[in-house]
Amino acid sequence: MRFSSIAASVALVRHQVEKTLSEWDYILDDIDRVVLVSSELATNAVQHGHVPGHPFQVTLTSTHDACLIEVSDASPRTPVARRATTEEEHGRGLLLVSALAARVGHHTRKPTGKTVWAHIPRTSNAPAPTP
Repeated sequence: MRFSSIAASVALVRHQVEKTLSEWDYILDDIDRVVLVSSELATNAVQHGHVPGHPFQVTLTSTHDACLIEVSDASPRTPVARRATTEEEHGRGLLLVSALAARVGHHTRKPTGKTVWAHIPRTSNAPAPTP
């Protein structure tokens, strides 16, 4: 799914991810975790990965035991988790993603940019969807 690199797109990401996972018969707890992680990664793509004229992309891949979320943007800037102070309103997104995911990471993207990904285990052993 491709989205304009604007703040309003984050709500669209949440909606599309929730809709897709519902169609794939995910249970509500799993949907909530994947939507939250997708929202955090999309927010980072808009706030830190914005390159004028370039959309960002969200890809979901499901297996019987996990969901892989990949968010790609046109910026080569490497994501860095930081520890926000108690007074700061922002700066905890990647820490939250790391807490909810079994694995997280990033890689460069050709011809430009990067992909940040998170592997979220499913609590349900429902059959994997047929893409």
